[in-house]
Amino acid sequence: MRSVKKYLRKAWRVPLWAFVAAFLISSSVFVLALRHNNQTMIKLRNALYAADKNNGDVNAALNNLRNYVYAHMNTNLSSGGNTIKPPIQLKYTYQRLVQAQQQQLDSQNSQLYTQAEDYCQAQDSTDYYGYYRVPCVENYLTNHGLRTADTSVPAGLYEFDFLSPAWSPDLAGWSLAVSSLMLLLLIVKLMTVRFK
Repeated sequence: MRSVKKYLRKAWRVPLWAFVAAFLISSSVFVLALRHNNQTMIKLRNALYAADKNNGDVNAALNNLRNYVYAHMNTNLSSGGNTIKPPIQLKYTYQRLVQAQQQQLDSQNSQLYTQAEDYCQAQDSTDYYGYYRVPCVENYLTNHGLRTADTSVPAGLYEFDFLSPAWSPDLAGWSLAVSSLMLLLLIVKLMTVRFK
């Protein structure tokens, strides 16, 4: 306990301008580090958009962005409650998903048409002009579920929303802690100087 008091007495001997200087320096570092965090997030987001557009490794770019946002302050990519759309929308990934879904649907419908023609051919093999075969094919397709284009792709496959922490153990976080401590010490020092 005596050693703590001893260090506090030494700390109070530090001139007022030293607390002000330390506060200004740590605050400046904090602002610059926050700016750097945000600029790095923007670069990673642009790399993600480029990977999406060029059909590159979207998952790796998405993981890089996600990991960076979750570990750094001032990198928020959260839509919140007042925005119209999520901050990350992978347009080209969505288009590729819709195209793949349409190709699968076309393949299934083609197989269904072939089955319908085979079935109706077996029912009446003498109908060369299709007078009876066309209604038979239509009935077969209706009864066996001809599928129509459904472009509903789950939003979780192309829309993303990341929330950054309020404090992170990086340069911005530690400089915030130091500047907060310096501000507190400055206020206490000003109060003790004033009341002496």
